[in-house]
Amino acid sequence: MLPLCIKCCIFSILMYRDHQQALAERTSLSQYLAQSQDELPAKTMKDSAVEAHLPLGSQPALREKYLNYHNSVRFGRILEDLDSLAVLICYSHTWNKELKRSPLSIVTALVDKIDMRKNIIYPDCDIKFTGHVTWVGKTSIEAKMHVSQYHDGAYTDVLDATFVMVARDPDNKRAAFINPLKLESPEEKAIFQQGEINKTRRVELSTASLLKVAPAAEERTLIHNLFLNTLDTRTVSFRSRILSPNSVWMEDAKMKGLEICHPQERNIFNRIFGGFLMRKAYELGWANACAFAGCRPTLVAVDDIVFRKPVEIGSLLLLSSQVCYTEGLHIQVRVHTEVLDPLSRQHSTTNVFHFTFCVEKDIPAVVPQSYGESMLYLDGKRHFDETMRSQG
Repeated sequence: MLPLCIKCCIFSILMYRDHQQALAERTSLSQYLAQSQDELPAKTMKDSAVEAHLPLGSQPALREKYLNYHNSVRFGRILEDLDSLAVLICYSHTWNKELKRSPLSIVTALVDKIDMRKNIIYPDCDIKFTGHVTWVGKTSIEAKMHVSQYHDGAYTDVLDATFVMVARDPDNKRAAFINPLKLESPEEKAIFQQGEINKTRRVELSTASLLKVAPAAEERTLIHNLFLNTLDTRTVSFRSRILSPNSVWMEDAKMKGLEICHPQERNIFNRIFGGFLMRKAYELGWANACAFAGCRPTLVAVDDIVFRKPVEIGSLLLLSSQVCYTEGLHIQVRVHTEVLDPLSRQHSTTNVFHFTFCVEKDIPAVVPQSYGESMLYLDGKRHFDETMRSQG
């Protein structure tokens, strides 16, 4: 049984006293890297199984860190813990018994899916994290995690999460081979097969991205109907647009934020911890949904978070949140993060986040005006539809 904070567990396991010494120590591990996956011993799912406890019920000081003003748990903190746990699971899978450590660097590639199983996470009840490796490629690993909370004498489900991690060399400069996975039962074979299905689905979604190909015929019809519904019938002009009742232009459903990236939030590679980025993006997305709906939103799912580029210490991190689709009582929010180089004034995208929220009152429809906003609208609809399908 492992205590939380999980980040501290990772640092203690790897025996790093400070970041500079850690980087120097890791460089020497390059000699232990395999030249092919066949050189590495197969590991089982049990080898990477991890259980960690967050003792909110017994440690009031820790509870303060996780408490929000709604007397619930800050979900952004849970995102940080999930990211750390996924890294720990992958280090357990690639653990070298002779070295008593993993020679690899593990970084988060994407968050495939987080599905919520309950709306309220109590701030004064213990939380349990469990997880293990469910699929491996040559240099990538899928880790599934389950979170439950002890309440009224029993553990109840909170969420299920799927992360995809990649293995790098000790200097985090190139891909590295990981241990193959040994399947020991029909159940494990089915879990592994689901990992293959997830990989195929991600490839298909990437291929069909609106950044690469035109919308489908029914999507084009939807956008044109939205356009027709906002034309001013008193004029004969394509530029004269009016909103339908209970509607909001997408331009008016935005929220922005800025973070100066300090060393406090760095990882062992002297870059900003991915969990911190997820927490900041979630909190901005939640605030945007709250302001848009005029009431407190509840998270339904986190979907398709891609880590495109690391964030360096000292970066100016710009966060832009956009309500991009609404349906019924649901709000789909997209958060785009980028770093700004103040010297060159160049912007570089680092992450794109997708959050699905639900509220308990009627909300206005969000309406695009430009072609770019229309593509955001369709992208949001795709993510919303995928979330609804996955949740049955």
